[in-house]
Amino acid sequence: METSVQFHPISVLGRNKQYTFNRPVVMGILNATADSFYDGGRYTTPDTIVAHALELLDQGADIIDLGVVSSRPGAALLPPQEEADRLAPLVSLLRNQLPPDTLISVDTCYSLPAAKAVEAGADIVNDISGGQFDPQMFSTIASLKVQYILMHTRGTPLTMQLPENTRYNDIINDLATYFESKLNQLERLRLNNVWLDPGFGFAKTVDQNYEILLRLPELIHRFPNNPMLVALSNKSMITKRLSLLNIPSGKDSPLPDSELGTLALNTLAIRDGASLLRVHTPRLSRLAIQLLFPQS
Repeated sequence: METSVQFHPISVLGRNKQYTFNRPVVMGILNATADSFYDGGRYTTPDTIVAHALELLDQGADIIDLGVVSSRPGAALLPPQEEADRLAPLVSLLRNQLPPDTLISVDTCYSLPAAKAVEAGADIVNDISGGQFDPQMFSTIASLKVQYILMHTRGTPLTMQLPENTRYNDIINDLATYFESKLNQLERLRLNNVWLDPGFGFAKTVDQNYEILLRLPELIHRFPNNPMLVALSNKSMITKRLSLLNIPSGKDSPLPDSELGTLALNTLAIRDGASLLRVHTPRLSRLAIQLLFPQS
Protein backbone atom coordinates (compact mmCIF):
# COMPACT_ATOMS: atom_id res chain seq x y z
CA MET A 1 0.00 0.00 0.00
CA GLU A 2 1.37 3.40 -1.00
CA THR A 3 1.66 5.81 1.91
CA SER A 4 2.83 8.87 -0.03
CA VAL A 5 1.92 10.71 -3.21
CA GLN A 6 3.73 9.63 -6.36
CA PHE A 7 5.76 12.19 -8.31
CA HIS A 8 7.29 12.09 -11.74
CA PRO A 9 10.75 13.72 -11.65
CA ILE A 10 11.16 16.96 -13.55
CA SER A 11 14.26 18.50 -15.02
CA VAL A 12 15.24 22.14 -14.96
CA LEU A 13 17.58 23.37 -17.66
CA GLY A 14 20.00 25.72 -15.93
CA ARG A 15 22.69 27.86 -17.52
CA ASN A 16 25.51 25.45 -16.80
CA LYS A 17 23.83 22.15 -16.01
CA GLN A 18 20.56 20.29 -15.74
CA TYR A 19 18.86 19.88 -12.36
CA THR A 20 16.51 17.01 -11.56
CA PHE A 21 13.89 17.14 -8.81
CA ASN A 22 12.16 14.10 -7.36
CA ARG A 23 9.59 16.20 -5.51
CA PRO A 24 7.62 19.38 -6.30
CA VAL A 25 9.75 22.44 -6.91
CA VAL A 26 9.33 25.67 -4.93
CA MET A 27 9.74 29.06 -6.59
CA GLY A 28 10.25 31.93 -4.16
CA ILE A 29 8.72 35.21 -5.32
CA LEU A 30 10.97 38.27 -5.25
CA ASN A 31 9.01 41.38 -6.24
CA ALA A 32 11.42 44.27 -6.71
CA THR A 33 8.62 46.70 -7.39
CA ALA A 34 6.68 49.33 -5.49
CA ASP A 35 3.16 48.18 -6.38
CA SER A 36 2.87 44.39 -6.25
CA PHE A 37 -0.35 43.30 -4.55
CA TYR A 38 1.25 41.45 -1.62
CA ASP A 39 4.72 42.82 -0.91
CA GLY A 40 5.11 45.88 -3.09
CA GLY A 41 7.70 48.35 -1.82
CA ARG A 42 9.45 46.00 0.61
CA TYR A 43 12.36 45.06 -1.63
CA THR A 44 13.54 47.99 -3.72
CA THR A 45 17.19 48.49 -2.75
CA PRO A 46 20.12 46.17 -3.56
CA ASP A 47 20.58 45.25 0.11
CA THR A 48 16.91 44.39 0.71
CA ILE A 49 16.66 42.48 -2.58
CA VAL A 50 19.69 40.31 -1.84
CA ALA A 51 18.65 39.82 1.79
CA HIS A 52 15.19 38.64 0.79
CA ALA A 53 16.54 36.32 -1.89
CA LEU A 54 18.81 34.72 0.73
CA GLU A 55 15.84 34.44 3.09
CA LEU A 56 13.78 32.70 0.40
CA LEU A 57 16.61 30.21 -0.18
CA ASP A 58 16.95 29.65 3.56
CA GLN A 59 13.22 28.89 3.77
CA GLY A 60 13.61 26.23 1.08
CA ALA A 61 13.09 27.92 -2.28
CA ASP A 62 14.62 26.01 -5.18
CA ILE A 63 14.24 28.92 -7.62
CA ILE A 64 14.22 32.69 -7.11
CA ASP A 65 11.59 34.28 -9.36
CA LEU A 66 12.49 37.94 -9.83
CA GLY A 67 10.12 40.56 -11.21
CA VAL A 68 10.33 44.33 -11.50
CA VAL A 69 6.82 44.97 -12.89
CA SER A 70 3.54 44.33 -11.09
CA SER A 71 0.99 42.21 -12.94
CA ARG A 72 -1.81 42.66 -10.40
CA PRO A 73 -5.26 43.48 -11.84
CA GLY A 74 -5.31 47.07 -13.08
CA ALA A 75 -1.53 47.45 -13.23
CA ALA A 76 0.19 49.07 -16.20
CA LEU A 77 3.20 47.33 -17.74
CA LEU A 78 6.51 49.13 -18.24
CA PRO A 79 7.98 49.79 -21.69
CA PRO A 80 10.35 46.92 -22.56
CA GLN A 81 13.52 49.03 -22.51
CA GLU A 82 12.70 50.47 -19.08
CA GLU A 83 11.94 47.03 -17.73
CA ALA A 84 15.19 45.65 -19.15
CA ASP A 85 17.14 48.53 -17.59
CA ARG A 86 15.68 47.61 -14.18
CA LEU A 87 15.74 43.84 -14.48
CA ALA A 88 19.15 42.95 -15.92
CA PRO A 89 21.25 44.73 -13.23
CA LEU A 90 19.26 42.98 -10.49
CA VAL A 91 19.81 39.59 -12.11
CA SER A 92 23.53 40.38 -12.23
CA LEU A 93 23.42 41.43 -8.57
CA LEU A 94 21.74 38.18 -7.51
CA ARG A 95 24.03 36.08 -9.65
CA ASN A 96 27.03 37.65 -7.92
CA GLN A 97 25.62 37.54 -4.38
CA LEU A 98 23.75 34.23 -4.21
CA PRO A 99 25.27 30.73 -4.15
CA PRO A 100 26.55 29.90 -7.65
CA ASP A 101 24.08 27.05 -8.29
CA THR A 102 21.02 29.19 -7.50
CA LEU A 103 18.36 28.97 -10.19
CA ILE A 104 17.07 32.42 -11.14
CA SER A 105 13.82 32.98 -13.00
CA VAL A 106 12.68 36.33 -14.40
CA ASP A 107 9.04 37.33 -14.54
CA THR A 108 8.66 39.23 -17.82
CA CYS A 109 6.41 39.21 -20.88
CA TYR A 110 8.76 41.01 -23.29
CA SER A 111 11.65 39.61 -25.31
CA LEU A 112 14.11 42.45 -24.67
CA PRO A 113 14.08 42.18 -20.84
CA ALA A 114 14.12 38.40 -21.17
CA ALA A 115 17.21 38.44 -23.40
CA LYS A 116 19.05 40.99 -21.25
CA ALA A 117 18.20 39.05 -18.08
CA VAL A 118 19.46 35.76 -19.49
CA GLU A 119 22.62 37.52 -20.63
CA ALA A 120 23.02 38.74 -17.03
CA GLY A 121 22.64 35.23 -15.63
CA ALA A 122 18.97 34.19 -15.50
CA ASP A 123 18.07 30.54 -16.11
CA ILE A 124 14.31 30.68 -16.64
CA VAL A 125 11.80 33.04 -18.25
CA ASN A 126 8.37 33.21 -16.61
CA ASP A 127 5.96 34.82 -19.09
CA ILE A 128 2.49 35.73 -17.83
CA SER A 129 1.38 36.60 -21.37
CA GLY A 130 2.18 33.29 -23.03
CA GLY A 131 3.83 35.21 -25.86
CA GLN A 132 0.78 37.37 -26.50
CA PHE A 133 2.29 40.77 -25.64
CA ASP A 134 5.42 40.51 -27.78
CA PRO A 135 5.50 38.70 -31.16
CA GLN A 136 9.26 38.17 -30.73
CA MET A 137 8.98 36.40 -27.39
CA PHE A 138 8.77 32.81 -28.64
CA SER A 139 11.60 33.13 -31.17
CA THR A 140 13.75 34.89 -28.57
CA ILE A 141 13.20 32.16 -25.98
CA ALA A 142 13.97 29.52 -28.60
CA SER A 143 17.24 31.23 -29.48
CA LEU A 144 18.17 31.60 -25.80
CA LYS A 145 17.46 27.90 -25.17
CA VAL A 146 16.25 28.49 -21.62
CA GLN A 147 13.47 27.01 -19.53
CA TYR A 148 10.17 28.75 -20.33
CA ILE A 149 6.99 29.10 -18.29
CA LEU A 150 3.88 29.53 -20.43
CA MET A 151 0.92 31.03 -18.59
CA HIS A 152 -2.69 31.42 -19.64
CA THR A 153 -4.35 34.81 -19.59
CA ARG A 154 -6.58 37.05 -21.66
CA GLY A 155 -6.16 40.77 -22.17
CA THR A 156 -3.60 42.73 -20.18
CA PRO A 157 -3.43 43.34 -16.42
CA LEU A 158 -5.45 46.49 -17.10
CA THR A 159 -8.25 44.61 -18.90
CA MET A 160 -8.04 40.97 -17.88
CA GLN A 161 -10.94 41.07 -15.41
CA LEU A 162 -13.41 42.63 -17.84
CA PRO A 163 -16.46 40.36 -18.40
CA GLU A 164 -15.47 39.50 -21.97
CA ASN A 165 -12.16 38.16 -20.74
CA THR A 166 -13.65 35.92 -18.05
CA ARG A 167 -16.22 34.21 -20.30
CA TYR A 168 -15.47 30.54 -21.07
CA ASN A 169 -17.33 27.62 -22.60
CA ASP A 170 -15.62 24.90 -20.57
CA ILE A 171 -12.69 26.45 -18.76
CA ILE A 172 -10.46 23.36 -18.71
CA ASN A 173 -11.06 22.65 -22.41
CA ASP A 174 -10.50 26.31 -23.24
CA LEU A 175 -7.20 26.37 -21.33
CA ALA A 176 -6.14 23.12 -22.98
CA THR A 177 -6.90 24.51 -26.44
CA TYR A 178 -4.83 27.61 -25.63
CA PHE A 179 -1.88 25.55 -24.39
CA GLU A 180 -2.03 23.17 -27.37
CA SER A 181 -1.88 26.08 -29.81
CA LYS A 182 1.04 27.75 -28.00
CA LEU A 183 2.97 24.49 -27.59
CA ASN A 184 2.60 23.77 -31.29
CA GLN A 185 4.13 27.17 -32.06
CA LEU A 186 6.98 26.52 -29.67
CA GLU A 187 7.58 23.02 -30.99
CA ARG A 188 8.02 24.41 -34.50
CA LEU A 189 10.77 26.59 -33.02
CA ARG A 190 12.28 23.46 -31.39
CA LEU A 191 11.56 24.74 -27.91
CA ASN A 192 10.43 21.86 -25.71
CA ASN A 193 11.54 23.01 -22.24
CA VAL A 194 8.11 24.38 -21.35
CA TRP A 195 6.22 24.43 -18.08
CA LEU A 196 2.54 25.38 -17.99
CA ASP A 197 0.73 27.76 -15.61
CA PRO A 198 -3.10 27.97 -15.70
CA GLY A 199 -2.91 31.58 -14.52
CA PHE A 200 -4.93 31.68 -11.32
CA GLY A 201 -6.35 35.19 -10.94
CA PHE A 202 -5.62 36.18 -14.53
CA ALA A 203 -8.83 36.64 -16.54
CA LYS A 204 -10.70 34.37 -14.13
CA THR A 205 -13.41 34.91 -11.55
CA VAL A 206 -13.07 33.52 -8.03
CA ASP A 207 -15.34 30.58 -8.89
CA GLN A 208 -13.40 29.88 -12.08
CA ASN A 209 -10.14 29.79 -10.12
CA TYR A 210 -11.55 27.13 -7.82
CA GLU A 211 -12.98 25.16 -10.71
CA ILE A 212 -9.50 25.03 -12.29
CA LEU A 213 -7.97 23.96 -8.98
CA LEU A 214 -10.51 21.18 -8.42
CA ARG A 215 -10.18 20.00 -12.03
CA LEU A 216 -6.40 20.38 -12.15
CA PRO A 217 -5.84 16.62 -12.70
CA GLU A 218 -7.79 16.87 -15.97
CA LEU A 219 -5.51 19.62 -17.24
CA ILE A 220 -2.36 17.85 -16.09
CA HIS A 221 -3.49 14.64 -17.79
CA ARG A 222 -3.77 16.51 -21.11
CA PHE A 223 -0.10 17.60 -20.96
CA PRO A 224 1.98 14.77 -19.49
CA ASN A 225 5.24 16.18 -20.89
CA ASN A 226 4.79 19.71 -19.54
CA PRO A 227 5.07 20.09 -15.75
CA MET A 228 2.31 22.22 -14.22
CA LEU A 229 3.12 25.27 -12.10
CA VAL A 230 0.53 26.76 -9.77
CA ALA A 231 0.76 30.31 -8.46
CA LEU A 232 -1.85 30.64 -5.74
CA SER A 233 0.15 32.45 -3.09
CA ASN A 234 -1.90 35.01 -1.13
CA LYS A 235 -4.18 35.70 -4.07
CA SER A 236 -7.53 37.38 -3.61
CA MET A 237 -9.32 34.14 -4.53
CA ILE A 238 -8.44 33.08 -0.97
CA THR A 239 -9.50 36.17 0.94
CA LYS A 240 -12.60 36.72 -1.23
CA ARG A 241 -13.79 33.15 -0.70
CA LEU A 242 -13.22 33.40 3.05
CA SER A 243 -15.17 36.65 3.08
CA LEU A 244 -18.06 35.15 1.11
CA LEU A 245 -18.20 32.24 3.54
CA ASN A 246 -18.26 34.63 6.53
CA ILE A 247 -15.31 32.83 8.10
CA PRO A 248 -13.97 34.92 11.00
CA SER A 249 -10.49 36.31 10.50
CA GLY A 250 -7.80 34.49 12.46
CA LYS A 251 -6.49 37.66 14.09
CA ASP A 252 -4.69 35.74 16.82
CA SER A 253 -2.95 33.40 14.40
CA PRO A 254 0.81 33.87 13.86
CA LEU A 255 0.13 33.60 10.11
CA PRO A 256 -2.26 35.67 7.98
CA ASP A 257 -5.37 33.88 6.72
CA SER A 258 -4.07 34.29 3.17
CA GLU A 259 -0.91 32.32 4.07
CA LEU A 260 -2.90 29.55 5.73
CA GLY A 261 -5.24 29.46 2.73
CA THR A 262 -2.23 29.31 0.41
CA LEU A 263 -0.89 26.31 2.32
CA ALA A 264 -4.22 24.50 2.06
CA LEU A 265 -4.63 25.11 -1.67
CA ASN A 266 -1.01 24.30 -2.49
CA THR A 267 -1.26 21.03 -0.57
CA LEU A 268 -4.30 20.12 -2.65
CA ALA A 269 -2.49 21.12 -5.86
CA ILE A 270 0.61 18.99 -5.27
CA ARG A 271 -1.51 16.04 -4.18
CA ASP A 272 -3.34 16.33 -7.50
CA GLY A 273 -0.19 16.50 -9.61
CA ALA A 274 1.20 20.04 -9.67
CA SER A 275 4.97 19.99 -10.11
CA LEU A 276 5.89 23.53 -9.10
CA LEU A 277 4.63 25.98 -6.50
CA ARG A 278 5.26 29.72 -6.87
CA VAL A 279 5.00 31.24 -3.39
CA HIS A 280 5.86 34.19 -1.18
CA THR A 281 6.66 31.98 1.84
CA PRO A 282 8.61 28.86 0.79
CA ARG A 283 8.82 27.33 4.27
CA LEU A 284 5.13 26.42 4.39
CA SER A 285 5.19 24.81 0.96
CA ARG A 286 8.32 22.83 1.74
CA LEU A 287 6.58 21.56 4.88
CA ALA A 288 3.62 20.35 2.81
CA ILE A 289 5.99 18.72 0.33
CA GLN A 290 7.91 16.93 3.08
CA LEU A 291 4.67 15.57 4.53
CA LEU A 292 3.31 14.32 1.20
CA PHE A 293 6.63 13.25 -0.31
CA PRO A 294 8.64 11.84 2.61
CA GLN A 295 10.79 9.81 0.22
CA SER A 296 12.15 12.98 -1.47
